[in-house]
Amino acid sequence: MLRLLIAALCAVPGLALADLPEKFVLEGATLIYDTDRAANEAQREIEGDDVDDFLSVLEVYGDITTLQLNSVGGQVWAGNEIARIVTDFELDTVVVGECSSSCVPVFLAGNARKMARGSKIGFHQTSWSAEGIQKYYEKWREDENWETPFDFASWIFQDTQSEVFKELTYMISRGVDAEFAIQTKQMRSSMWFPSRRILQEAGVLREGHR
Repeated sequence: MLRLLIAALCAVPGLALADLPEKFVLEGATLIYDTDRAANEAQREIEGDDVDDFLSVLEVYGDITTLQLNSVGGQVWAGNEIARIVTDFELDTVVVGECSSSCVPVFLAGNARKMARGSKIGFHQTSWSAEGIQKYYEKWREDENWETPFDFASWIFQDTQSEVFKELTYMISRGVDAEFAIQTKQMRSSMWFPSRRILQEAGVLREGHR
């Protein structure tokens, strides 16, 4: 039996026996995803590589029921992919520390959603720096056939509306109050950390059903 278990664990690419990726810790049936654990400070956020790592851990340790989160966010795409996996595995989620920006979709993917005392959940508008916009335009202008910056601006206008619609639709589909979801898109100078009471009333925190 032990040999079969070892063989099964080692068969998963990139994940050796008892050798979890650095952002992950396993405590019983709870998987801790803490991006602050990354040795490289530049990697202390949600990244694309974390998606494969997360799925590999869940495939190996099939008795995981809860995902514990601590992250200030990171790549939007990666956060959405991890959220999709959380929903598919029907995990509960809990915040211990902070869950902000692209960490929020991951948290909302949980069946039951809780927040430890003293922790916080942060919301903000999606932003894109002028430097980032310029680099994106220069990299993709030929592939996307943007003949002028105005063509690119038109694409940004449409894409932004599409992304906001998807974000709001997702939040509402996870049981979040529509008015609260709209408030998360309000222009603010800093991250918005609603109180526990507001999060409970808005359906961000909720008891799950198994």
